[in-house]
Parts: sequence; structure tokens; C-alpha cells
Amino acid sequence: MKKVQILIMVILLCSTITLGCIREEPEQTVPNNETDSELISSTTENAQSLLVYCGAGMRKPMDEIGLLFEEENGISINYNYAGSNTLLSQIELTQKGDVYMPGATYYFEVAREKGFTDYEQLIAYHVPVIAVPKGNPANITSLDDLAKSGVKVILGDSRAVAIGKLGDTLLKDNGIYDDVEKNVIARGATVNELIVYISMDQGDASIIWEDLVVNSEKIETVAINTEQNIIKIIPIGTLSFSNKNDAAKKFVDFVASAEGKTVFEKHGFTTYPNEKYED
Repeated sequence: MKKVQILIMVILLCSTITLGCIREEPEQTVPNNETDSELISSTTENAQSLLVYCGAGMRKPMDEIGLLFEEENGISINYNYAGSNTLLSQIELTQKGDVYMPGATYYFEVAREKGFTDYEQLIAYHVPVIAVPKGNPANITSLDDLAKSGVKVILGDSRAVAIGKLGDTLLKDNGIYDDVEKNVIARGATVNELIVYISMDQGDASIIWEDLVVNSEKIETVAINTEQNIIKIIPIGTLSFSNKNDAAKKFVDFVASAEGKTVFEKHGFTTYPNEKYED
């Protein structure tokens, strides 16, 4: 009898321990899962970034400005760099994104007319110059020299990039477009492509933006006579279909601030406004 009683007590004790273990596991697991879920949800809600369509010629200053803006505001900037008209086509097709910054006001005006933009600022000037390989082997001294027989000219694609459209207009306004077109051996989709061509001595001359060849070891520039030249202004603005309007406007204002314009000046740009280019 004693043996039977002892056996029953052992069975009851084991059952109690087992049930205790079963009850304790859910109590430890459920709260942890709920806490993890709350943290993930909180992180997702707080994460924020902006999509900025930006002309390729502004890559250097805008990369730096994007980092500064993120440090100060906790909002990351994702850039889509390409030719200004290419970007405008992407904006029209997708109707997504937050900010548009083309290389000239013309493209911004088109975007505004289509109802794509709702706020804007003016940042800096884009000044066209003639770019030649180091040493200027073709002895280019003026815009008219691009029309000389045998000169290999590389220009931007007027259907894709601001400097391409402006370059064509510049040549037409000065009555030398047809003669220069005979010398064109290639057209680039971005201004950065033109820089690569000239730095690799693939052509004798190109028309690019002045700020892109600051301290270059492989390219020299030839100034275009003021009476012949066309100076452009770089705009930036928010896209009307952005769902982050406040953050987008904050970024546009940051680029246009003294801090943002200082970065542009550091990279060779003349910032807006400036008496030299008032007319």
C-alpha cells in the first residue's frame, strides 16, 4: 500500500511540473512577439525618403547637399540623374516622385504648364562654354571655329539633355548651325558623356556647362563671347503629385538656402541672383 501511495504522489508531482512548463511558455513568447511587432511598425512609419529627379550636370553639388539634408532632417534623398528632358518624360509617364531639378528653366516651365509642379526656387546659373582636350589641338578660339572644315564636334542630344537643346539654339542664333552640324561626329544623352568624350580626346570641341570643368586635368575651356552666349538658370521645385509635400518643400528650400548655395559655389557654380547675369 505504501508503495502505491508513493507512486501516486510521484505521478501527481510530475503532472504539476509538466503543466507549469506548458503554461509558462506562452506567457514568455507572446509579449516578446507583440513588442517586436510594435518596433517594426514604428520603424516603418518613421522611415522617410524623397525621390528627386535631377539633371546629371548637378550631380556633385546635389550629392553633397543630399547628405547634409539627411544629417539635419533625418530624411534620405534618392536621386534619379539623367538628361533634363529624359527626366521630364519619366515624370509624365510615372507621375511619381517628389522634386524636379532640370538644368534649365525651359524644362521646368514645360512641367509647370502640364501641372506637374506647384512650388519652385531658382538656384544657380548654367553658363555654356566650349570644352576642348588639354592643349587645344584644333586651336579652337571661338564659337565660329566649330564651323571650320575638319573640326570634330561632339554635342548634346537636344531631345534628351538641356545643354543639347541650348547648344543647337546657340548655333542657330549665331547663324552657324548647318556648318557645325556637318562637323558633328556624335551626340551625348547627358552632359557628363560629353565630358568623357572630350577628356578621352575623341573630339576637338563640345559645348558644355562651365562649372563642370573646374580643376580638370584633361579638359580646357574656351569662353563664348557674351553677345553670342545664352545663360540659363537652374530651377528646382516640388512635384504636384508628391505625397510628402512638406518634406519635399523643405528640401527645395534647403537647396535654395545659403547653406545649399555655398555647396554650389564650392563646385564652381555662380549662384542666383548675380548682377553679372541680370540681363
